[in-house]
Amino acid sequence: MEPDSRRGTLKRRGFMGLMAGLAVGGRTLVEARDARAAVYAARRASGNTTSWPETPKRTLGRTGFEAGRLIFGCGASLMFRSRDALLNAAFDAGVNVFDVGYAGYYWNAEQNLAPFVAQKRDEIFLISKARAEVEDLGDHDAVTPAQAKAASKAWLAELDKSLVGLGVDHVDAYYQMAAYNTSLLVSDEMLKAMEAAKLAGKTRFVGLSTHRNAEAVLRTAIENRHFDLAMLGVTPAGWYDWENRAVLAGSKTMADLRPLFDEARAAGIGLIGMKAARHLDGLPLLGWWKKPDAFDDVYDEGLKNADLSPYQKTYAYVLEHGLDAVNADMSEMLHLQENTLAASRSKTYFV
Repeated sequence: MEPDSRRGTLKRRGFMGLMAGLAVGGRTLVEARDARAAVYAARRASGNTTSWPETPKRTLGRTGFEAGRLIFGCGASLMFRSRDALLNAAFDAGVNVFDVGYAGYYWNAEQNLAPFVAQKRDEIFLISKARAEVEDLGDHDAVTPAQAKAASKAWLAELDKSLVGLGVDHVDAYYQMAAYNTSLLVSDEMLKAMEAAKLAGKTRFVGLSTHRNAEAVLRTAIENRHFDLAMLGVTPAGWYDWENRAVLAGSKTMADLRPLFDEARAAGIGLIGMKAARHLDGLPLLGWWKKPDAFDDVYDEGLKNADLSPYQKTYAYVLEHGLDAVNADMSEMLHLQENTLAASRSKTYFV
């Protein structure tokens, strides 16, 4: 195999062809307002269907792991079937962090990821996650010791199930998923559960994921110093509102949130974005249609007028405004290609 045929970066001619194709895709997007059609147009114009620039790397906080800045979100993509060809293509493009979650939410995703993990276990950073649930717990409610004990016990039990589903003896990181309540997040019972999981060798690091009450959660994690990773729902225009599938009303923009992200990274927390581009899709069932220009007011003229799809602009922006990496659900090779191009070119638009 030639050095640049899969794992390396593209030869100049191939890369320039992709960039030309991307311009065609951008025009298609403007005309058709459909990102998938734009990627097809870019692929046809470039004449290159198998390779693209390798994903750049960034150290994930105190884990010390050199992670591709594009993370493969496996939950939705693998819920119903395996996608080994797509996973291997992502790996060959420099994606080396694979994020999945427990069967109670993501159905068969862990089982469908297991064959790929068996082949690449020593070369990837594997993340899973589960809820630590307390029924009817509000964002700012104080959790009781009994509630925290039950939630932490269930969280640890899900970790054991995840290890079986993935066919491994440990994951590299295990998250408290939907970690919106700060009282539960840093309760004595949850902190003990996290330490127990690490001491048992079931996870090397612990983290949290949330797209609710995210700013308070991140500030708590910074102060607490127990969390190695934080995956947060955030867009160029500010925090993502899961309940309304929109940007959180009254949120600061990412540019204004940058000092908080810098503080978290200085505290050793690796920062991962999620739902960065979800707002662009809208929610058609409720009559909220696609919003390809949703973040244009946040972008400068260079990025706004770039020959990138709205999705690519979103990923490029969040990667250059305080995050180490961005998690993306990718169900097709074209999604992977589009997202990898965005990650590889993000610095081009921010000097």
